Amino acid sequence: MRRGSIVALLGIALVAGGVAVAIALVPRWLPEAASREAGRIHFVFWFVIAICIFIFAIVAAVMVYAVARFRVHEDDFEDGPPVHGHTGLEITWTVIPFVLVTAIAIVSAIVLSRNDAQAGNTLRINVMAQQFAFTFGYPDAKNATSPVLRLPEGRSVELYLRSLDVIHSVFVPQFSQKIDAVPGLVTRLHITPTRLGTFPLECTELCGLGHSLMRSQAIVMKPAAFDAWLRQQAKSASPSPPASTGTTSTTQTTTSTTPSASAGLSFFNSNGCSSCHTLSTAGATGKVGPDLDNLVAYARQAKQPLAGFVRESIVNPDAYVQPGYHKGLMPTNFGHLLTKTQLGELVGFLVQSAQKSGKQGQSKKG
Repeated sequence: MRRGSIVALLGIALVAGGVAVAIALVPRWLPEAASREAGRIHFVFWFVIAICIFIFAIVAAVMVYAVARFRVHEDDFEDGPPVHGHTGLEITWTVIPFVLVTAIAIVSAIVLSRNDAQAGNTLRINVMAQQFAFTFGYPDAKNATSPVLRLPEGRSVELYLRSLDVIHSVFVPQFSQKIDAVPGLVTRLHITPTRLGTFPLECTELCGLGHSLMRSQAIVMKPAAFDAWLRQQAKSASPSPPASTGTTSTTQTTTSTTPSASAGLSFFNSNGCSSCHTLSTAGATGKVGPDLDNLVAYARQAKQPLAGFVRESIVNPDAYVQPGYHKGLMPTNFGHLLTKTQLGELVGFLVQSAQKSGKQGQSKKG
């Protein structure tokens, strides 16, 4: 090949490569990494992109040069000279892709191995997924639960995921990892947060009518702040002390903070009710299902006593569906998931909350 042709090929390759580099670097294709594993995954991404740009530049240069240099004239219908082949060229274009693909495989295997490797003092967090909410449990805090995922900065964390109904998926874009929660299986995901902040956490597996609302947050905290929060959760999860036999104050807490009501509130939050329903006493603002502040009115419309109506709505939610809503939205397995005691405490909490909301509504009207 003549020197001029080589210079032309190199020039075209540089232009094509420069355009590809600009397209790769100017837009922000990836979110800022917020975990050690995300940094490694981003390295693999850019390693593969660099190889792709290199190959693209060569292919684009050869194609443009061939079109310009060997273009056939309109009146030329002759066949080109027969060419047997070039053994050296064939070996070259076989060896180079083999080397590049092998390099990608080796780098990816190293990153996967390091991302899965647990460090010392790993924090375990249990993730329960169900239509349409996540619940995060902390064994180190006496299995206290939280509707958001709280993580300590710089500490190895292992998520153990379970699903109560259908396939769900946990994804935090800044962590660059996604894992499915599959019914009947326990899946695991290793995370080492490296950046403080609050990041969106969402389900990325179509799981039903409320899928788009199945969202939460991942909050990365300073280790000291996280430890203090964890101790507070453990304290809150401890059994309430027996009531004092001495003189009580007139400012004694109401029934909404009794051990039974507290347990009902805990079951309400840990089973994802707050993500679908509005309930003032629980601070819930979900819009997927009926407003539970109106339970008294709903029971009246269904012509059932309040407690029985609440219990049936939990264990058999499709028996009566409030007008404006659809069957199949609420899981039907709570009657099996909750023990008789847990179900009773949840029903009691909802009944107390509904009666309290009804009284407040009447006082406002008055």
